[in-house]
Amino acid sequence: MGAPMNTKHPVDLIIATAPSEDERKMARETNTELVQVPVCWDAFVFITHRDNPVSSLTQEQIRGIYSGEITSWEEVGGRKQKIAAYQREENSGSQTAMLELVMRDTPMLPPEKIVAVEGMSGMIELVAEYQNSTASIGYTYKYYIDTLYKNEDIKILAVDGVEPTVENIRSQAYPYSTQYYGVIREADMDKTGGAFLQWMLSPEGQACIRQAGYIPCADGQEKTQ
Repeated sequence: MGAPMNTKHPVDLIIATAPSEDERKMARETNTELVQVPVCWDAFVFITHRDNPVSSLTQEQIRGIYSGEITSWEEVGGRKQKIAAYQREENSGSQTAMLELVMRDTPMLPPEKIVAVEGMSGMIELVAEYQNSTASIGYTYKYYIDTLYKNEDIKILAVDGVEPTVENIRSQAYPYSTQYYGVIREADMDKTGGAFLQWMLSPEGQACIRQAGYIPCADGQEKTQ
């Protein structure tokens, strides 16, 4: 059971994926200096139905699918089926990762062309249960698939032939390895938020992170602003 947030007191610390450009702009507009400290590893993964014969896509193929250049699974070694590609809502953590980590400078088809899904569980359920399920593809973070929304009808695709194993994520051999950050205001480094963040980076804190299902961040001492 969660504790209610005190609306009169600003949040001391958040644990989140890297902020979107809109969120960074909001911080600048309020003259808020934020400190981001990596606390654990995860992987941004692409999922499809287990019966889809495709088991790996290249980064170029993924960008081709989500830009509209590739429209059939047959073009990437699969069946002759139109690809049903799903994306997340704007400014969600996974949508930010999709745009900045995957698509980069390649324009992504707008939501009306590729169905936008609210919530990670909704994405996973749609990919698993879509009426033409072997044609579907979506994306999420590995933690959600492994821990929160396990689904036997879903499989994770390798990227460039590399699977998102713990070893490949830590070494960044998997191309979409990513991190979660502890984010606090620079002015609060010596306050409650900063103290808790330092605990998260301690051996005890990292053990708790591992127990929760995430991959501890071995080099989590580096700070970026």
